[in-house]
Amino acid sequence: MEARSDITTNKHKELEALFQKHGYTDYKWIEPGKIVVSQWVRMKCMFGCGGYGRTATCPPNLPSVSECERFFQEYSDAVIFHFEKKVAKPEDRHAWTKKVNGKLSKLEREIFLSGYERAFLLFMDSCRICGECPVGSKEKCKEPRLARPSPEGMAVDVYATVRRVGYPIEVLSEYSQKMNRYAFFLIE
Repeated sequence: MEARSDITTNKHKELEALFQKHGYTDYKWIEPGKIVVSQWVRMKCMFGCGGYGRTATCPPNLPSVSECERFFQEYSDAVIFHFEKKVAKPEDRHAWTKKVNGKLSKLEREIFLSGYERAFLLFMDSCRICGECPVGSKEKCKEPRLARPSPEGMAVDVYATVRRVGYPIEVLSEYSQKMNRYAFFLIE
């Protein structure tokens, strides 16, 4: 019988081949139990984000903080993808993140078709598949098969979590500064 660590190593190698096939080389594995889920993140969504209540993939259209935490516990593996970008104009960020999220969706689909039926992606930014979410409820979402929440929408303390694995992240004071953005991938 193959040891658990050998199975995990083989699984990681198989998945890493898919990541690299899609051009992703800057990622780190993390145990899902080490993903920091915090109530303060949801409060920042509620009081400080213009998307709150306006999109299908943002709170309050998402599970409660305790349900989010329980969700992460159902997985044995997670991957954090790191993306760096400096944009000329603040509005350029949205076009960039929409493009990256679209590519990540294709990776999620390929991983699913490879036999990982529970593969689930958390976009590195708001969904933006439709450009602007015209609804504000999951029931009216135009792309329910593709729409995904951001880590922050799922109450992930991205700052604490990515620091745990040695990734850089700071609060930016100007849009001209280089961004460090993160997408999370849950795999069972």
